[in-house]
Amino acid sequence: MLFIPKKIILVLAFLYAVQSQATEIENITLPDLGDSSGTLISPAQEKELGEAFFRSLHRQIKINEDSEIQHYIQSIGQNLVINSDLPSNPYHFFVVLDKQINAFAGPGGYIGVNSGLLLLTESESELASVLAHEIAHITQRHLYRAFEAANRLSIPTAAATLAAILIGTQSPEAAQAALIAIQAGSIQFQIDFTRDNEKEADRVGMQTLAKSYFNPRSMPIFFERLQQSSRYYGQNIPEFLRTHPVSASRISDTRGRSNKYPYKQYPDSQGYLLSKAKLRVMTSSSLDETLQHFKIRAHQGTKNQQAIMQYGIALTQIEKQNYAAAEHIFLKLTKQYPEQPQYAYGLAYTALKAQLYPKALLLFKQALSHFPNNNSIKFEYITTLLKAKKPLQAKAILDTLSLSLKKQPLYFELLAQTYAALNQDAESHRFLAEYYYAVGYTSFAILQIKLAKKAKGINFYLQAILNDRLKFFTNEENERKLNN
Repeated sequence: MLFIPKKIILVLAFLYAVQSQATEIENITLPDLGDSSGTLISPAQEKELGEAFFRSLHRQIKINEDSEIQHYIQSIGQNLVINSDLPSNPYHFFVVLDKQINAFAGPGGYIGVNSGLLLLTESESELASVLAHEIAHITQRHLYRAFEAANRLSIPTAAATLAAILIGTQSPEAAQAALIAIQAGSIQFQIDFTRDNEKEADRVGMQTLAKSYFNPRSMPIFFERLQQSSRYYGQNIPEFLRTHPVSASRISDTRGRSNKYPYKQYPDSQGYLLSKAKLRVMTSSSLDETLQHFKIRAHQGTKNQQAIMQYGIALTQIEKQNYAAAEHIFLKLTKQYPEQPQYAYGLAYTALKAQLYPKALLLFKQALSHFPNNNSIKFEYITTLLKAKKPLQAKAILDTLSLSLKKQPLYFELLAQTYAALNQDAESHRFLAEYYYAVGYTSFAILQIKLAKKAKGINFYLQAILNDRLKFFTNEENERKLNN
């Protein structure tokens, strides 16, 4: 059983006191959780803890699984990483589908940004400034300094506790459960908050921002807007402000640093504009209001900006099941912008949602031929093949996916569905178990492995795999229960 040594149980945000007043913002700072030498935790432990942390997050928040959104946030994140102090370190960027304004960095280079924060930004450079700041917390090892545990926790429990505390800043119930678990394990925490972490993350983040060809002035601009808007929240301060307090001196400091860089225009990328439009639809609480939002702006700005609004209208019409209206818009967009994969995807996806499977298959096949490396098109083409009862073709495409894609929960889910369609029950249960494990439900994974072992026609090789995974899942679940 692998244990984390003392002083490395990580906490990003231990701000459970949700009753804090807006006037207290300047007195709250991010915990100092790093060690400059890197001797407190090995790279292997950090990797394992990060993966466990990400699995635990799936149980408590809704993490985006849309491939287009994921591709964009990973792309902008990696663009910043290659210009950071530790470009060779592994990083994983993801979007949380939550309207709360928040962003956070976790162990193992896992960096999340809420859809609410992304939609609040008014330029791509503002989003980049937040990501660069979080990257700096990792490169400067702020995550590994000041958190201290009297006892030792196993990695599954440490990861789950960290995730629970992080989400507890948004959910008091989850935080309370985490605190109870901590107390049950006789764990005592000591946290030392410091302003220096935030200043250093601002300074280092701004350097990364400038090297990555984003606007350094976007950092103080976004901070200032956050500070101005906080007066309307009362006690419901945005989570980003609780963990990243914005003071007048901090805004002044970042503005002074940014003014040293030459002024120039920084246009937003298509990926940013399209992702914002799609996230607005995905997180909409009123489709009618969302539709009105896009329609008001559909004739404003440049032709490209108008096209983005039309894209938003089409996506909203799909959600409203007005497929003919959506198809009409996407046909125009694909003709006007034949090199934009999102529009080709949208046209095929409209047919899929309308259950016109032969048409959807043709459109996805054409789109994939034109954009052979587009993962969003690949995944939806596979889904369409399964809907059209063509599992062998779906399996053939699944086999060609990259190794990184084969680690995603969606891959395991589609593979399980494919084997079910092929009447290979053992394999279907096996990969459904991997899906449940990937999203943090180890007990469900154990159940699926047991069902797989009961299936007929299992050969010796598959039986050995199932036995090994059952042992692995069971040991991890027992560790979690032991520390809780």
